[in-house]
Amino acid sequence: MLMSSTVKQTQQLSPNHGLFSLRGALLTLAILTLLSFTFLSLKYSTPSPQISVAKLVDPEVKEHNDEEEGGEELSDIYHSPRVFKLNYAEMMEKFKVYIYPDGDPKTFYQTPRKLTGKYASEGYFFQNIRESRFRTLDPDQAHLFFIPISCHKMRGKGTSYDNMTIIVQNYVEGLIAKYPYWNRTLGADHFFVTCHDVGVRATEGLPFLIKNTIRAVCSPSYDVGFIPHKDVALPQVLQPFALPAGGNDIENSDANYLIFPGMNRILNLEIGHNRQTTCLHEYLIIYSLSTFGKYGLCRTNLGFWAGHRNSKIRVILARVWENDTELDISNNRISRATGHLVYQKRFYKTKFCICPGGSQVNSARIADSIHYGCIPVILSNYYDLPFNDIVDWRKFAVVLKESDVYQLKQILKNISHAEFVSLHNNLVKIQKHFQWNTPPISYDAFHMVMYDLWLRHYTIKY
Repeated sequence: MLMSSTVKQTQQLSPNHGLFSLRGALLTLAILTLLSFTFLSLKYSTPSPQISVAKLVDPEVKEHNDEEEGGEELSDIYHSPRVFKLNYAEMMEKFKVYIYPDGDPKTFYQTPRKLTGKYASEGYFFQNIRESRFRTLDPDQAHLFFIPISCHKMRGKGTSYDNMTIIVQNYVEGLIAKYPYWNRTLGADHFFVTCHDVGVRATEGLPFLIKNTIRAVCSPSYDVGFIPHKDVALPQVLQPFALPAGGNDIENSDANYLIFPGMNRILNLEIGHNRQTTCLHEYLIIYSLSTFGKYGLCRTNLGFWAGHRNSKIRVILARVWENDTELDISNNRISRATGHLVYQKRFYKTKFCICPGGSQVNSARIADSIHYGCIPVILSNYYDLPFNDIVDWRKFAVVLKESDVYQLKQILKNISHAEFVSLHNNLVKIQKHFQWNTPPISYDAFHMVMYDLWLRHYTIKY
């Protein structure tokens, strides 16, 4: 009876025992596979970059550290990294700018109406220059003189372009009569800053201002008299950005990532109450919630553009490609009714973001693309790109002529994955140059504009 009972218990336990053995074997196999993949990933991966801690340190400390490092690790994106390092350090030590204090305080010497929208770059510069180390109250120490004309401020008051031109002319002529500094160089050591078409149109009727002074403008096309060796291309940046910057989301470049090569699929992760989906062309990535994964790292779209047909190139772009299955082209801006931040999230999902000029040659999409980690595709015949004399745009962007729009898809498809990875990695490196901060941080957009001005002051002879 006892033996019979024991046999029955053994028969009952056998299936469970077999199940446990199977589970144990599978678990062991899974662990070995995970360790193998991890070993291979670490063996063949690229070194992890240092994590930026800009927000955790004092701006002055970061500024000093950046000057010491000088961007040697970024040598592939600068035309001459050593020259840039030396000149930048000299600029930080010596450059001085005098701001004219005269003028109607309701019109001049004011931060533009707001630090958002298409005039944000102008507003940030006005605010940054007043708070920066470059400002001097002694005009005899100044290398350059800043004419604080805020045409955006005038436009906000409903002033017409003709009246703006008269106001600017009267103001500058008043400075010439009151101070001796303009007449030393006929204004060659003077500069003003304006973004978008308002400031350009307000000053284009003043030849002595256009031809003599340094213009930092967001519309640097030759049809408005932009002179590359004299003028400065101001990056047009729509801040604040709605979503965080896109990072190195296509390669094994973060120590928090475990990458398993050769697996082209989608993984759904459920961690606590947070659920997210991520996908890449050739990789399966497991990542922590602290990284960019929460917004999706699925750069599966080839190209993207959405906007109004307010220029010839945009009309052609929409007509040729709006029905294409691989290029996401819309001839109207994406309505908010379709969902929250749909437009911005498209940048995260796309490899190449098309940036055709609108009513002006400049486009804020360029800075948007850079911020969200989408390779900008410049479609313009005449556009002196921001910081073009400092950085090599072809290392992180695709620069095309407008006539290339008809072969656009094939041009993008001909870019190999390795070339795309290189462009994307370089793009992440220069993101800081297209970011405005208050107070300013070394190597941000403000300091890069100041560096361009510093370079131009060398050509001025008294």
